[in-house]
Amino acid sequence: MRLSRYFLPVLKETPGDAQVVSHQLMLRAGMIRQTAAGIYAWLPLGKRVLAKIENIVREEQDRAGAIEVLMPTIQSADLWRQSGRYDAYGPKMLRITDRHDREMLFSPTAEELFTQIFQNGAKSYRDLPRNIYQIQWKFRDEVRPRFGVLRGREFLMKDAYSFDVDYAGACHSYNRMFIAYLRTFARMGIHAIPMRADTGPIGGDLSHEFIVLAPTGESDVFYHENWEKGRDTAHVDADDAGALEAFIDGLNADYAATDEKRDMAAEAACAPSLKQSKGIEVGQVFYFGEKYTKAMGVTVQGPDGAAITPHMGSYGIGVSRLVGAIIEACHDKDGIVWPEAVAPFKVALINLRVDDAACKAAAETLYAELTAKGVEVLYDDRDERGGAKFATADLIGLPWQLVIGPKGVADGVAELKRRGGDRIEVPLAEAAARLV
Repeated sequence: MRLSRYFLPVLKETPGDAQVVSHQLMLRAGMIRQTAAGIYAWLPLGKRVLAKIENIVREEQDRAGAIEVLMPTIQSADLWRQSGRYDAYGPKMLRITDRHDREMLFSPTAEELFTQIFQNGAKSYRDLPRNIYQIQWKFRDEVRPRFGVLRGREFLMKDAYSFDVDYAGACHSYNRMFIAYLRTFARMGIHAIPMRADTGPIGGDLSHEFIVLAPTGESDVFYHENWEKGRDTAHVDADDAGALEAFIDGLNADYAATDEKRDMAAEAACAPSLKQSKGIEVGQVFYFGEKYTKAMGVTVQGPDGAAITPHMGSYGIGVSRLVGAIIEACHDKDGIVWPEAVAPFKVALINLRVDDAACKAAAETLYAELTAKGVEVLYDDRDERGGAKFATADLIGLPWQLVIGPKGVADGVAELKRRGGDRIEVPLAEAAARLV
């Protein structure tokens, strides 16, 4: 993509109403623009990051055996009355009345709708287990939307729902999602710690939040220092229920909890290894048994012909929230430092002298080579000063910068720089290959 043709409305100054780093940098880097309180338009650069995160989430859900669907954002109030949550959910729910005076709502979550869809499609224990998911926009009418996409009212979320014959099967589904989440966040280049958490209005008595440590996080979290190390899940067989449970039990042997689920005795036992920090929730998993299936009269026929009420779990990942969380964890004084897996482009190709024929020819050749090799490249071909181009490249945080200047071209080299790292000279003829 040529920057001269791209829509990238960067800002030189930090907007005064942006309180946290991710909100400031997303506005300055031209990723988002606010259209109403807590509601944002996603501009081209932000949309590319959102798509990268969404694709990783989708691939790991598919790998874990979940099946993708797409549900409507507008739901009938009658469904929520069946579960008892229509009034209980509170003022965060945006309630709507259509022209026929039917009460509707903009989905804040979708347990009821998925339960109804499952009820219509599953009749026997042979139809279980099932895990169904979507990636869809949600709306929660926050009293004080703030911190940009970290606490907005409209947000993109992956929500999955498992259905199992019994408690043991439901626990296995829960554990599969637990591991899928660890893999998902690791692929994005961030370290998310699973912590015992409160279930809130979702219900149930078993839940973990996945927390990214960040000084600007909204949650107080407490954890054993071992969690600061990465956890390898590559060897884990998610189909082996016993091995999976043992692995997760081993992980949870190290204390980690949100403020609501603190255990003073456990904290005392792991002192002086106990750490306290702020964190940002990027995902949460729940087991809530028969809460929704029983309330909505959902049963399947068991092996002996008797009716069985399926056990459920739900599993959410804040896809749009992850964009802000990653920036909170990955930035410096000059701007964003994207992990390569979620970067909008892999490399910024910077032509320092667009009026120099040799520089232009070298840059155009590299742009063509990189594009042909499938490297996502943002080519800064604008008639701007070199300093302005470097500032833009640092601000938007692409992992690599490939710099073409008159002296280098004369010597047959380009400068290759890792974002935030050192520059090295590479032969022009080899530069594209170095980035593949």
